[in-house]
Amino acid sequence: MKHPGDTAAPGGEGTVLPEAELLARIDFLRLPRHVAVIMDGNGRWARRRGLPRVAGHRAGIASVRDIVEASARLGIEALTLYAFSRENWQRPRGEVNALMRLLREYLARELATLQEKNVRFRAIGFVEDLPPEVRRALAETEEATSRNTGMDFRIALSYSGRSEIARAARRLAEEAVLGKVRPEEIDEEAIAARLDTADLPDPDLLVRTSGELRVSNFLLWQIAYAELWVTPVLWPDFRRRHLYEAILDYQRRERRFGRVTADQEARERAAAAARRRRTP
Repeated sequence: MKHPGDTAAPGGEGTVLPEAELLARIDFLRLPRHVAVIMDGNGRWARRRGLPRVAGHRAGIASVRDIVEASARLGIEALTLYAFSRENWQRPRGEVNALMRLLREYLARELATLQEKNVRFRAIGFVEDLPPEVRRALAETEEATSRNTGMDFRIALSYSGRSEIARAARRLAEEAVLGKVRPEEIDEEAIAARLDTADLPDPDLLVRTSGELRVSNFLLWQIAYAELWVTPVLWPDFRRRHLYEAILDYQRRERRFGRVTADQEARERAAAAARRRRTP
């Protein structure tokens, strides 16, 4: 798990590279297909400024706008943002109502940009938990962008990774009772096909802001082999330069998916031989 500094960049010890240079260093042939982001730190951002929590949520909208536009411009295939968990319903009613209002405002204001960028939008999670007016706004945005052919933009609302897996298992059980699927046919692919992200590749890169080292019940099934990148930057301060840093770090890693590559095996053999030579 990478835990970089606020503005750490791959340009030497302590170097902070300009945004344009970060972008120039990205290998566009090795982009992560799917980037997932845990947007965290709105409350702390507001508290440090002596503002109400809702001010942090409102400030975070600018970060959503910038990251969606930057991801689409890069050519990333899918972007999933964790906006509101099922556990978040336990927050004060005033804060929850403000979040729902901000969500509707975002959808109304950003539809034109989503269309311009050819972005296809969809909400995932237990959307039925949301207020009717929010569900209508989501449905309208999904319909309006449904024929777009660019980046898939998913926003997780009233979402729980454990509940999502349980729902997939329940759907399989119901199908088994009806004779549509046999128990021996239930495998990883069968479960994945009944998740909210069934039509997307699993995330290659999971970004978390605010420095917390946990996944918070987000895409638990899907992130099995995702590369994790954590930054202390709070979500309202997160911008495309931070996304570029995450992608550059991702591209420096060797993804093995539990396997040992030939290069790694050769390096380990050479290291073992060197140790033997040093042994008296």
